[in-house]
Amino acid sequence: QRYSDHIYKRLQRKGFLKRDCDRLIRTNRIVFGSCMVDLGDADAMVTGVTRTFSDTLENIKYVIDERPGEIIFGLTIAVTKKGTVFIADTNVHEYPTAENLADIAISSARVAKTLGFTPRVAFLAHSTFGKPMSERSVHLRDARDLLEKRKVDFEFEGEMQPDVALNPKFKTIYPFSKLSAPANILIMPAIHSAAISTKLLKELGGSTLIGPLLIGLNKPIEIATLRSKVSDIFNMAAIAAFSSDVIKYKKN
Repeated sequence: QRYSDHIYKRLQRKGFLKRDCDRLIRTNRIVFGSCMVDLGDADAMVTGVTRTFSDTLENIKYVIDERPGEIIFGLTIAVTKKGTVFIADTNVHEYPTAENLADIAISSARVAKTLGFTPRVAFLAHSTFGKPMSERSVHLRDARDLLEKRKVDFEFEGEMQPDVALNPKFKTIYPFSKLSAPANILIMPAIHSAAISTKLLKELGGSTLIGPLLIGLNKPIEIATLRSKVSDIFNMAAIAAFSSDVIKYKKN
């Protein structure tokens, strides 16, 4: 009854009757589990696996909001032979705006710092510093300008192609780049490029992928994607447990 009352307060002005909320609690394990976390009866949650990421996130958002000042997005960690990189947004925003990309970069840098990395952000595109410039690259350059205005405390650069972001030898060609070392946070121009890139890394590149992590939610909840293996779910559970311990979430 407590869970039903809890979500009814949230959803009563969004077209939900009390009986609708009662039914959600009885029949929807994602909503039930989200209530457990939101009301302090569980520390964290991993869900998904049998449902798509988008459907699962929609159910979670019946119960839990974004963190204040943040944006919800998917962040995939790729552990490669050359190091660890964070890739975003792999799951939520189909074609993010410049404002979205700037917010994603800031939140990704926060996560990287929490995990012990020094964040270096690259906004990736098919162009490098204006050559060739197209409408599909402008929002990346605008996102970089927004970070300049916000005076963030981490390195960032863009727009640039992946090899320029990751290979230090190209520093001689672009000496004005503000990255002191290869980028370890790659902000993609759209969800399709992010999703395709991470799947290719997993299948062809010999990389270990963790995630996508659900960033920007106000509680430690992770969504395991379809086709997740036991090891994938274990990694997500470890991240969720770690997040519940080190991140200050808003309490109800």
